[in-house]
Amino acid sequence: MARYSAPRGTQDLLPERIPLIDHVFWTCQEVIAGYGYLEIRPPLFEDTSLFHRSIGEVTDIVEKEMFTCQRADTSVTFRPEGTASVVRAYLESNQHKTRPFRKFWYIGPMFRFERPQRGRERQFYQVGIEAIGSHDPRLDAEVIHIGAQCYKALGLKGYRTCINTIGDHDDRERFREVVLKFVEPKLAEYCEDCRGRFGRNVFRVLDCKVRGCRELNRDAPVFLDHVSDTTRAHFDEVQQSLNALGCDFEVDKRIVRGFDYYTHTVFEYRLSSLGARDALGGGGRYNNLVEELDGPPTPAIGFSLGVTPMLLALEDAGLAAEHLGEPECPVFIVTIGDGVRLPALILAEELRCAGLRVDLDYEGKSPKAQMRSASKRLARAVVVLGEDERAQGIVQVKCLTTGKQEALPMDSDLPGEIQRILSTTPEAETTQP
Repeated sequence: MARYSAPRGTQDLLPERIPLIDHVFWTCQEVIAGYGYLEIRPPLFEDTSLFHRSIGEVTDIVEKEMFTCQRADTSVTFRPEGTASVVRAYLESNQHKTRPFRKFWYIGPMFRFERPQRGRERQFYQVGIEAIGSHDPRLDAEVIHIGAQCYKALGLKGYRTCINTIGDHDDRERFREVVLKFVEPKLAEYCEDCRGRFGRNVFRVLDCKVRGCRELNRDAPVFLDHVSDTTRAHFDEVQQSLNALGCDFEVDKRIVRGFDYYTHTVFEYRLSSLGARDALGGGGRYNNLVEELDGPPTPAIGFSLGVTPMLLALEDAGLAAEHLGEPECPVFIVTIGDGVRLPALILAEELRCAGLRVDLDYEGKSPKAQMRSASKRLARAVVVLGEDERAQGIVQVKCLTTGKQEALPMDSDLPGEIQRILSTTPEAETTQP
């Protein structure tokens, strides 16, 4: 047994699994780029106070789940989510002055100290977008639609796009009084966290995931019944725009979301096959966050999609297997005799410079064992170089797809000839006269 293991809640992404991860990344990236979003790469850690101000003091993440490093008078935290970093970068680079409307996307690891379980890790990847600088309800619809399109492009079925509105500051203040009156008479029945949050941020009580608290909240008041006509009009336009885009959705009046920066439109993507924690991703508007981080009043909206839930969903649906396994290495050089080891190294580099992926033996294996290595690397052509071949100025190239073997002069266009052999199919062989 290994002396060291990966920290709890993390995993090594081994070569066999990387193609599946890349498939998710590239699929989402292609969808998102099609809507004019540009990549941004903020650092993995930020000043701790950034997350206190953005996510909110009275949240599970800030209270319990942040990975924070303290040294002297400096406190930094590995990012638990991506929005705060993107907004900070937007302001620090003066985008609000030079290009106030921006559309960003990002992919990267996030960190939360939560209990590891199916679909929940302490280091996890998210795909996210942020559209900063517009309050247009059509933009809300675009952002919501993009997330749904990512899942569609991956081939997932059965997911639900659920939306709600939690209004503006005035709506929230009015609703706060309504929720306080609902919770207070039975406060003693709520969990310890909810009792502690009651006086500081009662909305977090509505978002509690503890089963007993969820039961208590079954008949809780909902934002949508207490918003202004202006808020309702915005939400109606969001729905009209979603219908215009052909995006299926449902209104779920219970959606609150777990971060304090959300305003107006909020949404979640859910897949029941994931179990009790059925969220694939989610997001919403954060019209006050830029100002909260010392910028000008600036509306914005975004989402984050969890990569781990997407991978689980793909595996459950039988869509992952075709993307698992080591990537092929099309060409493998088999050497026979010590005298050709250096010429083989030179040949491999020549082929790589021509754009081919090439590997060769570094373990001193027998020719037969090298052929097995070629098979494990999913090689489609084997280049055999031995003392006899070197003396004749040739290499033997065997196409593992057709079984045909050719002798090729060393001074010929070897990269071009090997490309020709790689492109040969068994069907093409049988049609030749």
